[in-house]
Amino acid sequence: MRDRLAAQVAHRIVEHIRERRLQAGHHLSAQELANLFSVSRAPVSAALRQLSKANVVHSEPNRGYFVTQPITDTAPMAPPPPAAEEEDKLYFRIAEDRLAGRLPDRLSENEMIRRYRVPRKRLQWLLTKIADEGWVERRPGHGWAFGTTLSSGETYTKAYQFRASIESQAVLQPSFAINATELSAARARQKALLEGEMLTLPRERLFEINSSFHETIVSWSNNGFFLDALRRINRLRRLVEYRITSDRARLARECEEHLQILDKLAADDRAEAARVLNAHIGATWSIKAN
Repeated sequence: MRDRLAAQVAHRIVEHIRERRLQAGHHLSAQELANLFSVSRAPVSAALRQLSKANVVHSEPNRGYFVTQPITDTAPMAPPPPAAEEEDKLYFRIAEDRLAGRLPDRLSENEMIRRYRVPRKRLQWLLTKIADEGWVERRPGHGWAFGTTLSSGETYTKAYQFRASIESQAVLQPSFAINATELSAARARQKALLEGEMLTLPRERLFEINSSFHETIVSWSNNGFFLDALRRINRLRRLVEYRITSDRARLARECEEHLQILDKLAADDRAEAARVLNAHIGATWSIKAN
């Protein structure tokens, strides 16, 4: 169960190195990766050990893990990730049941096994993944408790209003400074989506890319309070976003607006970038609310 999650995280790390064009010697913080992928440190540490064996990364005593070489088509890769089609189906079935109010706040593993007719180990693996995402937690014994989600229209609207406020203010902070490598990687990622990836990538990956885009910009504020607040909101809105992202027709517009925001920041027009960012979040919410 844990090995399977570690293998999935390992491939996310490889993609992270490729997308951000990280060079040899770049330090990979386990905690930062855990925050980025919304998992605990344990699967990240296990994934880094796997990648070390594949020579994708290497460790240095008392310093952590570092990129061995840039990721290219010929660079060493981790073993292929485990198939997850059936897990995805069960994941979204549980998510839909929770959002629709068909699951109580607390229930036992036996109740879920009977409801979804799955083996205990498979259910435990999936619940561990969900726990890493932050919307369920293990209780004493074999019980599980679902946490708060943005399931009502009112709370979801407030979440978007909060995002618009903190993200637009983050780019106006005196400490704001663009990371050129991250900006280049973010631009390349949005262009790849426009060239067709937005039609083929799974919903979970689309959510991660979108969240990472906004969190990257906010991280340039060099104010951890802004970033921590945004990450908390992103964890809470994850379930509703997975449901809405099934309609991909709007994604091209979002990507184009993301590129516009990056262009304004690259031109050091932060006031206009803040305005466009605020309008972008508002427009995105307007589309999703309909």
